[in-house]
Amino acid sequence: MESITVGARAKVNLYLHVVGKRADGYHLLDSLIAFADIGDTVRVEPAAGLGLTIDGPTAFLLPAGEENIVEKAARALAARAGVTAGAHIHLTKRLPVAAGIGGGSADAAAALTALAQLWRVSLPEPEMMGLALLLGADVPVCLAGRATAVAGIGEDLAPAPALPSAWLLLANPMLPCPTPAVFRARQGPFSSPAPLAAACPDARSLADSLAARRNDLGEAAVAIVPEIGDLLTMIAAQPGCLLARMSGSGATCFGLFADPAPARAAATAIEAAHPDWWTAAAALVG
Repeated sequence: MESITVGARAKVNLYLHVVGKRADGYHLLDSLIAFADIGDTVRVEPAAGLGLTIDGPTAFLLPAGEENIVEKAARALAARAGVTAGAHIHLTKRLPVAAGIGGGSADAAAALTALAQLWRVSLPEPEMMGLALLLGADVPVCLAGRATAVAGIGEDLAPAPALPSAWLLLANPMLPCPTPAVFRARQGPFSSPAPLAAACPDARSLADSLAARRNDLGEAAVAIVPEIGDLLTMIAAQPGCLLARMSGSGATCFGLFADPAPARAAATAIEAAHPDWWTAAAALVG
């Protein structure tokens, strides 16, 4: 086996309700997570030891070595499965870091998937999901890699209704928006869970369903990074945009579109206005 390559798609919280808080401080969530057909790439190949190299346009934002979640995932899988073989892991990093779209979590999930194939590891799904959760709250859903209703702190996953054909504009002002600070700044009562009960036939109906929900971290994130509010206003003003919302704890925001052309045009317009921001247009993956 020469090498294995696995994509690490960006995850998108189409809505995110904070529904409670555990005694240990972790918040309980209700969210619909889908994926965008854009992301990072993890390639693994046999090697004498275990090592990680990184390239790509946002590689400079990441640490290499044991501090990187990809190498943590590799070492955790090897320890759990009793693997003594090595691997060279190469991460091509395209997504912004700590941006509310699960870039690191998706990378870790892709590494688990690729290394399980390389090392011929076959853990039961509950055990693999438990291992993923130890790496981060979003790693299990990224490991699942499909539209998912998420509850608990990220470990309670259920298949979501089928999502329609749609496109996303993703944009990030490339400013830090630390997740712990956003949760601390959140105010107001907890929301009620509101999982989608049925499939939406088209992008417009999906936008209407999502408009009845929200991202409970949005106001807190805007208070910390006001540019997020400016970005949301800009996205909402783009022709063909059906819904503008922040993903996760920010700072990445998305616009939902029915067709690829207006999504791509919106990405071009925002990039022209703010060339220092990260922008992309991609199909919604259910």
